Amino acid sequence: MSFDTLGLSAERLRAVRDAGFDAPTPIQAKAIPPVLEGRDVLAAAQTGTGKTAAFALPMLDRLAGGRAGKRQARALILTPTRELAAQVHENFTTLRGETRLSTTLIFGGVGQNPQVKRMAEGRDILVATPGRLLDLHGQGHIDLSAVETLVLDEADRMLDMGFIHDMKKVMKLLPERRQTLLFSATFSKDIRKLAGQFLSNPVEVDVAPRNSTAERVEHAVLHVGDPAKANKAALLIHLLQEQGWHQVLVFHRTKHGANKLTRQLEQAGNKAAAIHGNKSQTARTKALEGFKTGKITVLVATDIAARGLDIEQLPVVINHDLPNVPEDYVHRIGRTARAGAEGLALSLVGPDDRPLLRDIEKLLGHRVDVRDVEGHTIKNPPTIKGGGRPSKSNTRPGSARARPQNNRSGKPNGNRRRRRRGGGSGGQGAQR
Repeated sequence: MSFDTLGLSAERLRAVRDAGFDAPTPIQAKAIPPVLEGRDVLAAAQTGTGKTAAFALPMLDRLAGGRAGKRQARALILTPTRELAAQVHENFTTLRGETRLSTTLIFGGVGQNPQVKRMAEGRDILVATPGRLLDLHGQGHIDLSAVETLVLDEADRMLDMGFIHDMKKVMKLLPERRQTLLFSATFSKDIRKLAGQFLSNPVEVDVAPRNSTAERVEHAVLHVGDPAKANKAALLIHLLQEQGWHQVLVFHRTKHGANKLTRQLEQAGNKAAAIHGNKSQTARTKALEGFKTGKITVLVATDIAARGLDIEQLPVVINHDLPNVPEDYVHRIGRTARAGAEGLALSLVGPDDRPLLRDIEKLLGHRVDVRDVEGHTIKNPPTIKGGGRPSKSNTRPGSARARPQNNRSGKPNGNRRRRRRGGGSGGQGAQR
């Protein structure tokens, strides 16, 4: 199938070609036609499959030719996090091509005056987080009475973060006659209940089993012994020294722990930065941009980054700590192996993490392969003294390349390259 068969305009097809997309992904192929028709859509697809382009492309065509009034928006996209809002806004900017549609971005954590100024003349497309949107509306800076299309992006995450009351407040400010699109990684009972409240006779699109993961991601576990915290940090530094990975996203359970691990990585000679809720928006943006451009090779994040981070060809995601909620594992590792690329999801598992690992395996429906280093499972890797580099005498000589064990069929695990479909992520703009 090609984009030519989906009913998009010539201008949109040019934008698709300019973005380097080869063919639509399944979610794009199934969602674009009903969105173009003006239908409400309830859509679920695993992360990294191109959900943003699935609603952005047809919305841009539907909005072409109109003009927003002062302080008004004609389309509203609600997202749970600032990072996701910025990414979605970037995607619209890329895909609008030469169409004279105005866009803007609104979220908290930064001064509101520039946002107020941009909204004064109105914007065709407004991407926002709920809190700042309601603040500016309450101050009279935003008028939502002319919204034609509403998108609830990562709606399940918004529910998880407690935005349900803000979402209901926003709904009351919108016209009753509108198109509503709800995109989610999963179809939970709560999501279906939300859809029943906000959507009218929606077309349902589900292109992946619930809680499934990208096909091209390899899952692996490295076991560590007690004390787990010191062992994990040392093992992580050991792997970074030997593997030569150019981009690694590391998930930590706590903000304090993320800061501490970042300091240890820096003291060991790695270019590292932390991103979490206590960081200012300026610091978060700087860290993310540094990671995308290669100035930072290791980004340590809490679950604030489990969704919304779109890094082109990110090769490795490491769980320094497993998440308490098994579903968050799916979202974390969704940062790699995006849009048909390959990736590795590596989890460092100590004794206290094993119940969490069992919960994740139960959710996935299969065991996660155990890897070893140099043929031996590392149960007591070199410890770190004062957060510095591991002692040379305690580090095993030679390469520490992580080797996968054979799968149940007895054949070695392997990857084959696959041509990228439906566009890339990061710099390409439309995949998420």
